[in-house]
Amino acid sequence: MSAPTLRVDTQDPTPPYEQLRRQLADLIHTGALQPGDRLPPLRQLAGDLGLAVGTVARTYRELETAGLVRSRRGGGTRVADQAPASSADERRQALDRHAAAYLRQARLLGADQETALDAVRRAWPADE
Repeated sequence: MSAPTLRVDTQDPTPPYEQLRRQLADLIHTGALQPGDRLPPLRQLAGDLGLAVGTVARTYRELETAGLVRSRRGGGTRVADQAPASSADERRQALDRHAAAYLRQARLLGADQETALDAVRRAWPADE
């Protein structure tokens, strides 16, 4: 499996560190990033996303404060072994963010509401 793609939207009024924090927290809570997985080094991720190293450092500090990652000098930053479970409200907020992002993309493709909803229905596995 390839590494998840992280993105920072310069048009979004949300600060870049918060955009990145949300994405990484979502990846941890959904299991896309597993306990023990190493996050990219600060300088590498900053360079990949065109951000200042301090911006990525702030993201990692906030994730560590939330108990989602642990950092060790020389050992990098890794997903915590026991990441706190997300609350129902946090899951709803994450789902709302993903839905809004999907809606923006669907609109850019010229889709109307029914066409966008049909795509979600087709993507949803029949056995769930």
